[in-house]
Amino acid sequence: MPNWLLPENIADVLPSEARKIEELRRLMLDNFRLYGYELVMPPLLEYLESLMTGAGKDTDLRTFKLVDQLSGRMLGLRADMTTQVARIDAHLLNRATVTRLCYAGSVLHTRPSGLHATREPLQIGAEIYGHAGLEADAEIQELALASLALAGFDSVRLDLSHVGLLRAIIAQDAAAVRDEAALYTLLRAKDAPGLRALTAGYDAVTRDALLALPGLYGDIDVLARAREVLPPLPGVLKALAELAALAATVETKALGRAEVAIDLADLRGYQYESGAMFALYVPGLPNAVARGGRYDHVGEAFGRARPATGFSLDLRELARLLPTAERKHSIRAPWGSAPELKEKIAELRKAGEVVIQSMPGHSNEQDEFECDRVLVLADNGSSWILKNLG
Repeated sequence: MPNWLLPENIADVLPSEARKIEELRRLMLDNFRLYGYELVMPPLLEYLESLMTGAGKDTDLRTFKLVDQLSGRMLGLRADMTTQVARIDAHLLNRATVTRLCYAGSVLHTRPSGLHATREPLQIGAEIYGHAGLEADAEIQELALASLALAGFDSVRLDLSHVGLLRAIIAQDAAAVRDEAALYTLLRAKDAPGLRALTAGYDAVTRDALLALPGLYGDIDVLARAREVLPPLPGVLKALAELAALAATVETKALGRAEVAIDLADLRGYQYESGAMFALYVPGLPNAVARGGRYDHVGEAFGRARPATGFSLDLRELARLLPTAERKHSIRAPWGSAPELKEKIAELRKAGEVVIQSMPGHSNEQDEFECDRVLVLADNGSSWILKNLG
């Protein structure tokens, strides 16, 4: 086997694709800053017990583990940056007020999330800590939509769901509480036969509500239907009211408008989410391109409970959906050490022009640039001027 082959679902990113990814990263981080988000850079690896604090079983299974040759302790290569940023908020910043943080960096997965997915996503996201109200959820939702708008997506579907529904429905049924993990799996898969079998011995009210959840998906009218078929428990009514409020904020936002859908059985992230959740879908990709939601209890694992909500997406996956960028017009210049030539090249670059100096004996060959002008010595022999090619 050739020694330059890479592991499965690991790939190099070549110039034109790398440029798309980097431009998206800059656009989004700059936009986060306009909302007041501060950039943090967590480490790629941590002690495993720290990295797994507050994380669910899914994250544990996706995490590469290795032994630290200095301490002998187990290390983990991050599979998700959310809990790392929560640790930074809880212990390093330790602020009493609202904190807005953003991040961008590679994560590693032991297995790909889909058939063609990479095991090295480039995760970018934003988090708000310290505010328990829906205002924080609405801002994160808006920021996620604005991020896709910056990437050029004008057709976006926003799916809303809420962890509180399942927890409120099963709270009064000991058998259902015992089967919580199995219920989560069946609801996520919308496995109606499996749900009927598992809930056979449950309280009738609990069973009917659980069996209704997989069918409660569609447009905003689903919320009215849910109020009719689900028990009027305080937790259920609170969750439905929050979803209605968040859906209404999308309809009134001028930036990043989206089609709103409700899916009350979509429980991805259930293991550490604590409230409203959302997923964003765009044409060309069957899976959600971005996910977000509230996770108030993660901070407790770090010894400091803080309301928290945020979102993240994979820049590499998003960039694959975008058309190849047009080649940038550039200027070809000869190699030389003449002061007049160096001054002219510096002047052009300062003005934002791409100037590529040809190495002696070689032609230029780039994927990203198209040399449509050339820098030549004027007839007077002392100044350099631009000439169009072709």
